[in-house]
Amino acid sequence: MGVVFLAMGCSSSGSMATHTGATDTGIASYYADKFEGRTTANGETYRGSQYTAAHRTLPFGSRVRVTRLDTGAQVTVRINDRGPFVNGRIIDLSRRAARDINMVRDGLAEVRIELLNGDAPASNTTAPPARDSDATSW
Repeated sequence: MGVVFLAMGCSSSGSMATHTGATDTGIASYYADKFEGRTTANGETYRGSQYTAAHRTLPFGSRVRVTRLDTGAQVTVRINDRGPFVNGRIIDLSRRAARDINMVRDGLAEVRIELLNGDAPASNTTAPPARDSDATSW
């Protein structure tokens, strides 16, 4: 009797299905401070205070829920850059997003990412609900 393995939207190559609800699991990292003010792959200026992230293949404007697997902490980010280009890492979060899931001190965290708006990337002007006084639009 054979064993059948099913993959639901995940790949170790960094590519991910682009339909709403597609998921992947792996290691998240976050941008070093030296990237503040630099241009992202979609032409925006990186701001660590925004809810943004880099993914290798998801369309720019995609909204992704990131869940830290050991704590259940979640944050929603918008894809505006490419990366990370380190084997085993699946998403590179802005400092703000990393702070929200309490991974700044650790530097890395095992996460599940879920695509929230497949087939129709979000507008770059959509902002998440403000969480505190220094919240900015994404």
